[in-house]
Amino acid sequence: MKHLSPAYFALVMATGIVSIAAEDFHLSILAMALFALNLVAYAVLAGLTVLRAVRYPRLFFGDMTDHRLGTGFFTAVAGSCILGVQFLLLVHGLAAATAFLALGIVLWIGLTYTVFTAFTVKRDKPPLEHGITGAWLIAVVATQSIAVLAALIAREWPQPYRLELNFFALSMWLWGGMFYIWIISLIFYRYSFFAFSPSDLTPPYWINMGAMAISTLAGARLVENTPDAPFLASLLPFLKGFTVFYWATGTWWIPMLLVLGVWRHIIQRFPLRYDPLYWGAVFPLGMYSVATRQMAAALDLPFLAPLPWAMFVAALAAWTLAFVGLLWELRKIVFPRPR
Repeated sequence: MKHLSPAYFALVMATGIVSIAAEDFHLSILAMALFALNLVAYAVLAGLTVLRAVRYPRLFFGDMTDHRLGTGFFTAVAGSCILGVQFLLLVHGLAAATAFLALGIVLWIGLTYTVFTAFTVKRDKPPLEHGITGAWLIAVVATQSIAVLAALIAREWPQPYRLELNFFALSMWLWGGMFYIWIISLIFYRYSFFAFSPSDLTPPYWINMGAMAISTLAGARLVENTPDAPFLASLLPFLKGFTVFYWATGTWWIPMLLVLGVWRHIIQRFPLRYDPLYWGAVFPLGMYSVATRQMAAALDLPFLAPLPWAMFVAALAAWTLAFVGLLWELRKIVFPRPR
């Protein structure tokens, strides 16, 4: 608990999106099993996080203002909203989904104006090559997760609240896109003009792709909501264009990240061992599957149909490996070797 990673809610994000993808492919038993597991994981992580804040406030808030760790707290926002999506799509729990949306918004506001204000005003700041990581893009994922859940809930609400919630979802979608442009520019600059070692290529760099995948999903949901909101209908060409733009950008990242992974683990022989940050690499795979399937349906692109299934298989395999690694770590904690 004392050294719990702020980014551990990525476990909830990864499990949730693989569950949603399983439901998309009519694997209902798997989807519900992962949903049940996710409820347990969320409750445990929430409890440990609160206890850590109470018992070790200096460590907790020190992590929040650390350039390399602070953005990891945004996994709590994304995890809450993805669990809300599970409630809505798997068990039709509108009240629970709405509660998680409210919680996600409160956390997002609190973290956004705490973390980034601290980054701005703190005196001692790291150089760019030590301060920026792919984990910064979790803030974009958190923003877009709110847009996705809001767009889904809007379909269940009566007018005029449906109109207002769709406008809120659109606003979050647009802000998330702008935020991505700001952060990815710094990341690409760091990639290209500073020394890059295998240890620098942490698993959250897969969020480079995952942030675009969830932006694609939010755009597809807004396209589907155009009959309920005239202002969305007037923006339909823009919505479709930017949804494809996000998808194409995310797709470009996949071969690049695979090549860098080969360089890290095969050429440079960097050891592959369990790290909670690997959940941040599982999530983008599942999100790409769900987002591509949803975009293909919203924009009538049937030729993309094989791609979501292939990415779902990859996401499920990656989730299984990460979960086995987690169980192995827990075994070492529960049954430590005698010294």
